[in-house]
Amino acid sequence: MRHTRTLLAAGALTASFALAACGGQQENDQAGGDTDSCDAGSGRIAIATGNSTGVYYVVGGGLAKLISDETDLKATAAETGASVQNVQQLVAGDYDLAFSLADTAADAVEGTESFTEKQEVSSIGRIYPNYTQVVVRADSGITSIADFKGKRISTGSPKSGTEVIAQRLIEAAGLSQDDVSAQRLDLTKTVDGMKDGSIDGLVWSGGLPTPAITDLFTSMGDKVTFLDITPELPALQEINPVYEEGSIPAATYELDADVPTVVVPNVLLARNDMPDNVACALTTLVFEDTDALVSVHPAAKDIRLEDAEDSDPIPLHPGSQRAIDDLKE
Repeated sequence: MRHTRTLLAAGALTASFALAACGGQQENDQAGGDTDSCDAGSGRIAIATGNSTGVYYVVGGGLAKLISDETDLKATAAETGASVQNVQQLVAGDYDLAFSLADTAADAVEGTESFTEKQEVSSIGRIYPNYTQVVVRADSGITSIADFKGKRISTGSPKSGTEVIAQRLIEAAGLSQDDVSAQRLDLTKTVDGMKDGSIDGLVWSGGLPTPAITDLFTSMGDKVTFLDITPELPALQEINPVYEEGSIPAATYELDADVPTVVVPNVLLARNDMPDNVACALTTLVFEDTDALVSVHPAAKDIRLEDAEDSDPIPLHPGSQRAIDDLKE
């Protein structure tokens, strides 16, 4: 993949956005680009997604195709470790858009937890929610998060939003990180470990259905089971109010009953210096052409215009605000 920084020798991607925004002029004295236009202009755009067996990766690929099909931008999507890594590489200029869990994004703009200083990122809009999916082997003896003590638990890829939530769940249950034998694995390796018995349980934050979790239940049936983690919700909400109660419908993985769980919104992030016209165009695509994203994954059905602005404390990009206001008229 040609990431943004690799284009610097030929003229930065941000500069190509600026030229397109100003009708090909040689300079642009507006750091935010054309504040009146909603034309994407031309250039290349790179999108940070997540694990290849997760929903970010699928929806991100669909978004890249949508952008390339409907604008003069050429978009590509890349597999990553997800939220924390995505924000870091977005700020570094490796990507222009990034999927992130709202709790990680909130940490980023506030300069807390995984981030030592405030990150210059803003929201293109709140998109579909992630469901915290905690699955254990039926023979593990685990019936609650407190039972993670002494067990081998996959807490997700390093620097992922899943890892952030897993660590917070462990602490909310009154355990220390040292109490758990954390396996920092991507979802593919996690599912393999569940199948061969080298892992007792997993924490995963993703849309519904997540292909790898579908595979796990298809392969193992009643040898694996979901945990109800909602007893930890009050403690999680004390850390960050973005956590909400939800449920995984039984039909998602052909279960006997719905599973109560903790839900976290997702946001699509950009750097604050993305030109306003580009942010406006991309936001319009996401919330006006949602059917194109639903066609690649059903989780996108939960991308709703009425929720787009609800990303506090992550600021909405000014170009995105303009797009959302226009779409609501």
